[in-house]
Amino acid sequence: MIANEHYSVEEAAAYLSTTVRFVRRLIAERRITFYKVGRYVRLKHRDLEEFVQAGKVEPITAESVLRDLRRVS
Repeated sequence: MIANEHYSVEEAAAYLSTTVRFVRRLIAERRITFYKVGRYVRLKHRDLEEFVQAGKVEPITAESVLRDLRRVS
């Protein structure tokens, strides 16, 4: 269960364990979905999770190395 679905910029920064400046830069560069409520900016929990998952990097395995070597050949 999500206690708070909409976050302020400050709350989003705390949730992502990053700075407010970084979140504001993501918003300015349109790299994350945000919502304007009057003059306030809000971010949904789901959108923050999607942003985090988009940056997910899988660990290297022997199979992935072999697969990549076959692509180069």
